Amino acid sequence: MSLAEQFESNNKSYVSTFTKGDLALPPAKKALILVCMDARIDPAKSLGFEEGDVHVVRNAGGRAKDALRSIIISQKLLGTREIIVIHHTDCGMLTFKDEDLKSILLKDTGQQTDLQFLPFSDLHQSVKDDVEIIKSNPFVLDIPITGYIYDVKTGEINKVSSD
Repeated sequence: MSLAEQFESNNKSYVSTFTKGDLALPPAKKALILVCMDARIDPAKSLGFEEGDVHVVRNAGGRAKDALRSIIISQKLLGTREIIVIHHTDCGMLTFKDEDLKSILLKDTGQQTDLQFLPFSDLHQSVKDDVEIIKSNPFVLDIPITGYIYDVKTGEINKVSSD
């Protein structure tokens, strides 16, 4: 059985007990969490929320530049009024430079890309940078934005000061 087929089977079990079809479109807690796509992080379990509570935006590194479109839609059209940015220890974004991946893509395809992959070399600074990118965007509301680092070994989040 392929993984897709396993997911289809799992979904049938999920549907048989599904009771949350009446949740409102806007997130109940009026918050958005921006977090890395790393499979070792389960934002709902680690932060204690359920379906319908918050918007979760995931991308490689939990990068703000990549998430601004979703953040603006979440705020302007769906009423979110707080943002949490979470990066994490042992992140793959710490392991390469933009030029490295661009070189691999060029070698594999023969084509250059102008994509920015947004790696970083300092975990604390990356959180500060992403909080600032969100705060300084003219289309983002002036709301609480807090940054954290999630420890993949312990599951603990640690607040990153904005100084």
